[in-house]
Amino acid sequence: MTYAWRDTAVRALGGPEQARVVAVLGAVLAMDGADKGALSVAAPGIKTAFGVNNTDIGLLVSVVSLTAAVCTVPVGLLTDRVRRVHLLAISTTLWVVATGMSALAPSYLWLLVSRAALGAVTATAGPTVSSLTGDFFPAHKRARMLGFILGGEMIGTGLGFAASSLVAESLGWRFSFWWLVVPGALVVWAVTRLPEPARAEQSMLQAQPDPDARTRNGQTSDSEGSGAGDEGSGDGLAGQAAERAGVQPVAHLVLHEDPRKKPRWWAIRYVLRVRTNLVLITASALGYFYFTGLRSFATVFVTEHYGVSTSIAGSLVLVVGAGALVGVFVGGRVADRLLSNGWITARILVPVVGLVGVPLLVAPALHTSALLAALPLFMAGAVLLGAVNPPLDAARLDIIHPYMWGTAEGVRTFLRTLGEAAAPTVFGFVSVAVFGGGGTGLEYTLMVFLVALLASAALGLTALRTYPRDVATVNASAKEISAGSRSASRSSPSD
Repeated sequence: MTYAWRDTAVRALGGPEQARVVAVLGAVLAMDGADKGALSVAAPGIKTAFGVNNTDIGLLVSVVSLTAAVCTVPVGLLTDRVRRVHLLAISTTLWVVATGMSALAPSYLWLLVSRAALGAVTATAGPTVSSLTGDFFPAHKRARMLGFILGGEMIGTGLGFAASSLVAESLGWRFSFWWLVVPGALVVWAVTRLPEPARAEQSMLQAQPDPDARTRNGQTSDSEGSGAGDEGSGDGLAGQAAERAGVQPVAHLVLHEDPRKKPRWWAIRYVLRVRTNLVLITASALGYFYFTGLRSFATVFVTEHYGVSTSIAGSLVLVVGAGALVGVFVGGRVADRLLSNGWITARILVPVVGLVGVPLLVAPALHTSALLAALPLFMAGAVLLGAVNPPLDAARLDIIHPYMWGTAEGVRTFLRTLGEAAAPTVFGFVSVAVFGGGGTGLEYTLMVFLVALLASAALGLTALRTYPRDVATVNASAKEISAGSRSASRSSPSD
């Protein structure tokens, strides 16, 4: 039975090689998620050991986000210029060391510094994982594969919370961090065994035949016409649909030479001039802002509003989190299926629908005091919220040339992380200063900030208009760069 389940999962991921890539990249994100869960569990022990208060504990959370925000842009630029697998291996190694240093902390200051170092290391994950995903998998499967990879972060958070709770209760708060060193070391080993994919070739791996892709636009398999070489990311389904519709590129953004030869500040300005990218960055930051605020106060809200114990609240949070995990897996698949059926803007449309639907489900769940009525609404809202990110992440790869994926993801992660760092403080302040604190204060705060999701959806609607042109721009850029490379090769003297 176990082997049958494993074989089914491997086939769903496109074969053993692609399954290995998904597992390793997902494990990298799971490390970060597990650490967040571990810190939450260790917080009471840290307060007792070092005599600190809730503000100091909040600083341990914020310093990771703030340090990561500062480091993501330079790391993104580096991702476009070095071997990404080596960069990720070094980063995960340092992550293991920083986690061990947290466990050894003899003082609060030591712990704070080790958390800052951890933030600098985790900054590598976003740009490198995004860039590697774009080059390991063909364009028409990216949203689906990103769903599986992003699911690793949620699984890691759940496991980190559950395992750290058991370990901390039995052995003390330091072991909430110590136990992470062992799986972290295994992740380092797995990362070092990944091959470095060629840039801008869509899929270096030969997947098993995908029945959904056999007759797609005249292509017979993932390896035939899925993107070797000249066309960059533009020869995916979105690029092909844009060409068939006669969509014209944005002329002043068409690249005529390898952008990695340009100055680093030029690259940053360029990715921010791509209108769809700027819109999606802002939309993503708003979504993460709400999700982080909700996650920070979920347990407190459930215990105070529904009158249940902390252990029951923790279990309910994990149940709702499982709904988000389902959404992560389903959202990418739905978007890719719609794209294969000719919906050019499917990777924008699916997130917009999800962002509109979440407030409609979550608002009544927040207002009712009947837990049994609220739970299914929260789970349904979590499914929609989870379905947002995989298509958006795939859409960002569609509108940026592969040689600049790391830079674009670094810029996005920087802005997103600022929102994540601010959310707990802003939510807490509003709940107390504006709505009087307590369960009622959190209820109104969580309801009011649902407007952030509606604003994110409104921005997504504007991207429906700009996305096809930006996809066409990537197409045109890939052809121009390829033509320039061939011309340079012909004009260079032979040996």
